Amino acid sequence: MTNPIIAEVTRGGIVESRHRGAYAVVNRNHETALSGGDIDAQVFPRSAIKAFQCLPVVESGAADRFGFTDEDISLACSSHQGEPDHVRVARAMLKKAGNDETDFECGAHWPDGPLALRELARSGGEAGAIHNNCSGKHAGMLALARHLGVETHGYVKRAHPVQRAIAATIGKYCDCDPDQLPCGVDGCSAPIWAIPLRNMALGFARLTDPGDAAAQRIIAAVRAHPFMVSGSTGFDTQLMTAVPRVFAKGGAEGVHCGCV
Repeated sequence: MTNPIIAEVTRGGIVESRHRGAYAVVNRNHETALSGGDIDAQVFPRSAIKAFQCLPVVESGAADRFGFTDEDISLACSSHQGEPDHVRVARAMLKKAGNDETDFECGAHWPDGPLALRELARSGGEAGAIHNNCSGKHAGMLALARHLGVETHGYVKRAHPVQRAIAATIGKYCDCDPDQLPCGVDGCSAPIWAIPLRNMALGFARLTDPGDAAAQRIIAAVRAHPFMVSGSTGFDTQLMTAVPRVFAKGGAEGVHCGCV
């Protein structure tokens, strides 16, 4: 199936580029209300599914045990810009669970936020894993490892109990079997599964279930602290600030998911 053209970029009165894509709007009963293109094709959601990677931290009791605030939970679902408040919260999450920056396995990079990057360079600082836009997610994964009483080293490996818990959550919400899906390595070293777009949409719809306490806690945390999700200039933060009822999370390569 050829995906339809869903966006055009114009310049000087003419179309400079056209972009094809697929989209799906699905409710909690797996009913498709609107779609276009091949929504059964397997797609790597990348950072779009960080809420599902955070769910085991909440469901297991790790978030309560270590006193994670809504700000902490929001950062665990983020692709942040490495701004000072992002770094502050990530460090607090590590400390609460008895971890430190040397436990991170996400790799180091300079802050994604241009102002934060320039300020860090100007002050003579160095890029660290704490500035990685996935450090909040990884702080949550490390907390889950501590709570489960398992080795923190290797927590990004596909067979590690932390990643098995995440895979089970993805399977539950997206109605799929991750063990039967292609699995790659995300930019932050964690496993990422290629999920049909239809199933990703279903998973996000299920996050809105009012009877799901863990999902509702995550949605409420992100809505209360949208800045944590993508920072001062991030689209998700701007969208959720303008439309508070929306939960939105982007991933790489044009993947974007959301629910209301």
